Amino acid sequence: MIIFRYIIISLLPFLLFANKPDLLLLKTYKDNVNVKGWLMSEKLDGVRAYWNGKKLISRGGKEFKTPLWFVKGFPPFEIDGELWSKRGDFDNISGIVRTQTAHDGWQQLTYNIFEVPNQKAGLRNRLNVLKTYLKNNPNKYIKIIKQITCKDKKHLKKFLKEVENKNGEGIVVRNGKAPYIHKRTSQALKIKSFDDAECQVIAFNKGKGKYENSVGSLVCKMDNGQIINIGSGLSDKLRKNPPKIGIIITFKYQGLNKNKKPRFPVFLRVRDEIK
Repeated sequence: MIIFRYIIISLLPFLLFANKPDLLLLKTYKDNVNVKGWLMSEKLDGVRAYWNGKKLISRGGKEFKTPLWFVKGFPPFEIDGELWSKRGDFDNISGIVRTQTAHDGWQQLTYNIFEVPNQKAGLRNRLNVLKTYLKNNPNKYIKIIKQITCKDKKHLKKFLKEVENKNGEGIVVRNGKAPYIHKRTSQALKIKSFDDAECQVIAFNKGKGKYENSVGSLVCKMDNGQIINIGSGLSDKLRKNPPKIGIIITFKYQGLNKNKKPRFPVFLRVRDEIK
């Protein structure tokens, strides 16, 4: 009995994440990369979701508690995309999908698809598999993200500026001839006008003045061990109810200072990886 319990406990992490999908993940664009002829699309500020043909699961492998009417008529094959409502609405989106029971809040969301994994040929052909399916099985909750062929670097920068002027997060460029790659790949790149990174909340600094009775800034630890303080970008609501100790957050910054620390860090969000 003791041996049996030990085996179960040892296997528990693998059992919990047995359905964790091997997803295509983005690398960061470098200015010396030639992406002429690649496909561009807006990078939606939503929550990543993977439909495995039967259920909708998160990047971390957890099944979303979706209402049956939301996934009714979804295709019998895999699709990959973002649960999204509108620009600048990440906190609301995250709150909706993190709820442990199905609810009507899902009516605010659509499932925006940028990939149809495990289909043949290039990206446009893979997306056409879904497009054909939706012609015969219309679904108001599934949207296919528009892909635009990049003409040159000038076209790329113009598109990025258009998206950011609409308060979009940034854009994605992908080699349209590449297959779906189940890992982080240089064939799919994210482009933003600022750098971003992740860090772990380890403490809080008390606020001053109008924020005397709330959090002034988050004390965070980066992967390289550096400690930084992040106060900019925190709403009044977050200052009163900040991310818990141990939570991973995403922040943006403008290069590095002489001490190799991020300059002008600004809080963006709690990491969207739902486990």
